[in-house]
This record gives sequence, structure tokens and C-alpha cells, in this order.
Amino acid sequence: MPQFDRDHVAAKLDQERVTVLHQLHELGANDAGELTGEVDFGDAFADAGAATAERTETIGIVESLTRRLSEIDAAIMKLEGGTFGVCSACGKDIETDRLDYRPTSVKCVSCKSAASE
Repeated sequence: MPQFDRDHVAAKLDQERVTVLHQLHELGANDAGELTGEVDFGDAFADAGAATAERTETIGIVESLTRRLSEIDAAIMKLEGGTFGVCSACGKDIETDRLDYRPTSVKCVSCKSAASE
């Protein structure tokens, strides 16, 4: 089992989760990443193109944040289940430095590098 400070990791993941949820809400989305309609993209005909572009950009950001939230939730579940820090590809421990930098990592550096090639 990898060596890490469980309380530190839990606090970091909780803080990341709060940050992502805040960003989603600022963009007018709920916790599930669904736009609530509370953001005004404008409805003037002349601004329709700009509003569409802005809405498309917002949807992309919301989708990215939603994926990030899923990664955070998965890491929290692994932490609670005792499988946090174990590479999903090879089963070896994920490097502590990697977990410190990105606690949502699911692969060790070797496996992540091999998957990126």
C-alpha cells in the first residue's frame, strides 16, 4: 500500500470538490453539470451568434468540470474503500509525489506514459 497522509489527501480532495462545485454553480450549472438556465446568454437577434458561441464555450467548460468532479468523487471512494493509490493498470503503488500533485491519479507514471504513447 502506498505511503501517504490519509487526512491530508482527504482534505485536499474535499477542497478540490468544493472548488469545482463552486465553479459549476458560477457557470449556472447544478452539481450534476446540468445548466439550470440561471445564466443569461442574451436573447437579442443581433447577439444570437455571440450568445451561441458563449453558451457553447460554457457547455464545454461545464463538461470538463463535471469530468473533474467525477474523478474527485472516484478518488474519495477509493480512499474510503482502501484502494487509493493503487495503479488501475498494473496494480502497483502510485508514486507518492504523483499522488501529492494529483490525488485523482489512477495510474502510476509508467502506465500513464505507456498509455499516452
